[in-house]
Amino acid sequence: MKLSRRQFGIALAAGVAAPHVARAQAPIRLRLAHAANEVHPGHISAVRFKEALDKLAPGRFNLQIFPNRQLGEDKANLEAAIAGTIDLCSSSGILYPLVTGRPALDAPQLPFITKDYEHFTRLSLGPAGQALLDDLSGAGLVGLQLTDIGTRNFLSVGKPVKKVADFAGLKTRIVPVPLHKAIWEAVGTAPIGLPYGEVYGALQTKVIDAVEINVSSMLGENLWEVGKYMTLTGHYPWHNVLAMNQAKFDALPKDLQDAIRQAGRDSVAPTLQYTKDQDFNAREDLKKKGVQFVELEDLPVMKAKMAPLVEQYAKKSPLIEAYVKAAQA
Repeated sequence: MKLSRRQFGIALAAGVAAPHVARAQAPIRLRLAHAANEVHPGHISAVRFKEALDKLAPGRFNLQIFPNRQLGEDKANLEAAIAGTIDLCSSSGILYPLVTGRPALDAPQLPFITKDYEHFTRLSLGPAGQALLDDLSGAGLVGLQLTDIGTRNFLSVGKPVKKVADFAGLKTRIVPVPLHKAIWEAVGTAPIGLPYGEVYGALQTKVIDAVEINVSSMLGENLWEVGKYMTLTGHYPWHNVLAMNQAKFDALPKDLQDAIRQAGRDSVAPTLQYTKDQDFNAREDLKKKGVQFVELEDLPVMKAKMAPLVEQYAKKSPLIEAYVKAAQA
């Protein structure tokens, strides 16, 4: 139906008089970037967050997820979230101290303080875990979700590692951060810092002999094609943190801020359940692909060599000390 000039003027005036009506119906666009592929728990953590947010605030957000290093590696995504060029990132927790200079998020990766996935869930949702996320406000971020995307074990190429003595001299890929360097030097490896995306080629060309890794990453990066010996050390979880740019968060009304925070908490348990299921179920698939799983015969020796690092790092921050105490309780 064609409007008369008078009818058009009335409609236009009504729109100008109540612009909030139109704006309220438009969902807020947010972009979340991460480096993992679609079967990896790092991606599932973002999906579960989106599902929780849509349930808590239906129609209020248009959250777009960019997986598979589409917008960059973990470190680049974290830096972009701090700068505000993306709204949210989901990045390896070990990178947060490196990028922000705030040490608290080293805590979840202190060796052998986490017992299993259920233990990690309790720590994440408890006061000590929440305090690690809250500390990110000093770096211009709002910490929303602390998850474990796969307990780490030890993958080697040339031969299986069955005893601590077998670690000696193995060129082992690590994330180039002080904590990982100290951990793997403690058992005698020769740590080499490499980006995550270069691990496959480095194992294939024997630039490295081994990598400390989780089952999900073996699947996601097809590392089973080049590494055939997985020693089940379970030395620490691979914690992952979902965070939002502080300025973008602060610009939202309080009800939407509350929904975002709650979505972070609500998405922890389902992510951890996915991670656990994939970890144990995928081991059978990897065995069929020729991967041999072996136990470390003298695991207590490995634990003893790494134990001093827990005490050392607990002295670096009251938040780390509180997290260690919560874990050991």
